[in-house]
Amino acid sequence: MMKLQYSAIAAIALSAALAVLAGCNDGSTAAPSTAPSGATAPAASVPAASPPVAASPGASAAASSKPATAAPTASPATDKKQLLHEVLELAKQGKAPGVEFAAHTSLIEDVEKAWGEPDNKDSAGQGIYSTYSKKNTVFGFNKGSKIFDVRSSAPNLQELKLADIEAALGKSEDIRKNGDDTIYVYPAGKDFELKFIIPAATGKVSHISVFSPQDSKNNMAG
Repeated sequence: MMKLQYSAIAAIALSAALAVLAGCNDGSTAAPSTAPSGATAPAASVPAASPPVAASPGASAAASSKPATAAPTASPATDKKQLLHEVLELAKQGKAPGVEFAAHTSLIEDVEKAWGEPDNKDSAGQGIYSTYSKKNTVFGFNKGSKIFDVRSSAPNLQELKLADIEAALGKSEDIRKNGDDTIYVYPAGKDFELKFIIPAATGKVSHISVFSPQDSKNNMAG
């Protein structure tokens, strides 16, 4: 009887021991939730995003606009017409292009103070004429020293032909002859005449004359 009790107790103790051992060995050891101390997990490499490039303010406008077109250059005929209109407007003031002294208002002494003595001084027609060759200018003045004629033979004026003059100013109603020269006269306001002198040999303007008829008669000393 006693032997049976000891056998039952031994069997129970053995079963308990086996259960404890089975519980310890059941399943693998759980992995630690954190990485071992000192070991750093490599960070995932993420390419850096490139910052957006702002378009320059004028870039889109330049791209959308058409190439600029060069302004058309004036034709020689247009240039000559403009020149002739300027000549006429100056003549209404008694002046020739590039000459600051005017018929009717300037004295020959004014010219001599500014330009010095003339290259030549000759009596002709109703007055005396002073020639300034380097200035392409001749002044006619009366005995009272008042200028009544301003003549210019500037190179650009000598390129003009009768056709150019008529295209800009119309046909002259006052045409005169002086030897082989033909003189085309145009009124310039109420006080002056604008004359274009064209020799037959060249067919181009030799010089222009801005003329004050009233002052050509004012010789004062006779």
